[in-house]
Amino acid sequence: MSPHRPTARLGVVALAAATALVGGAGVASAHVTVSSPDAVAEGYGKLVFRVPNESDTASTVSLQIQLPTSDPLASVSIEPVPGWTATATDTPLDPPVTTRDGDTLSSAVSVVSFTADPGGGIAPGQFQEFALSAGPFPDTDTMTFNVVQTYSDGTEAAWIEPTVEGQEEPESPAPVLTLGAAGDGHGGTASSTPAAAATPAADGDDTTATVALVLGGLGLVAGLAGLALGWSGRRRTVGS
Repeated sequence: MSPHRPTARLGVVALAAATALVGGAGVASAHVTVSSPDAVAEGYGKLVFRVPNESDTASTVSLQIQLPTSDPLASVSIEPVPGWTATATDTPLDPPVTTRDGDTLSSAVSVVSFTADPGGGIAPGQFQEFALSAGPFPDTDTMTFNVVQTYSDGTEAAWIEPTVEGQEEPESPAPVLTLGAAGDGHGGTASSTPAAAATPAADGDDTTATVALVLGGLGLVAGLAGLALGWSGRRRTVGS
């Protein structure tokens, strides 16, 4: 496991996602998803993020996964991936949080980043899985993870848009994990959208910046809907 690096940068994923939203309105052809063979509410388990490469010419060279801080995961460890460097960013918790196990946390992992070695990454037509071991999970049906995927040509795909029951799936849905019921021994299901209803910006106060970003981003996407249809198939581009 890579060492944790304490920092006050609370909105690293949100900032990257904001750049991607401002840079363009594209339609993704594949989704980043999260699954688990054993994750249950109030338990521990393995989280597997499956990342397909959408580009015909560029490789995926970086991945940032945002973890909840309003109901933080007390234990987070990273499965090594050959050819990639993993780092965990800690965020101070003020006030400290008492976990269900009775431990007091003054900081928690808020972002896990994977960076490909020079010349490496996920090539066109390929995918890669990145795994974490974490817990205890909150007593809830689903968990949402905002993810930012960066390509070697500088473009980004921000998987941050909430999925709402009764509405069409957004262009870039945030990966959602469906947790098994506490004590039932079943794992979470693989999906970019939940089997049950998902609430917008799940995990409550997991960074005010991310919540504001999602709401603002949805307004931007709505305002550029006609343009987005004409750009179908393109990814989000950084800067503009």
